[in-house]
Amino acid sequence: MEEFDPEEHKRKVQEERMQYAKSEIEKLGFRTNQIDETCLEFIHKEAIVKLFPFTGWHTGKSINDGRGIKELLKQLK
Repeated sequence: MEEFDPEEHKRKVQEERMQYAKSEIEKLGFRTNQIDETCLEFIHKEAIVKLFPFTGWHTGKSINDGRGIKELLKQLK
């Protein structure tokens, strides 16, 4: 049986969440830019919005800061 590697698990989850967030935001018509393995940004109402998919934290002048991709998507619709 393979040994559980927490760092590998975190990397996989982070990658999955990044891809999900990117695809959902792009479905709404926004162009995304992946800054690094932890941060995604896009323009909303002429302001930069940053999303950290692993934690779900999102922030920007044109939205209410908070947690959760679902909450962010509600604000963008």
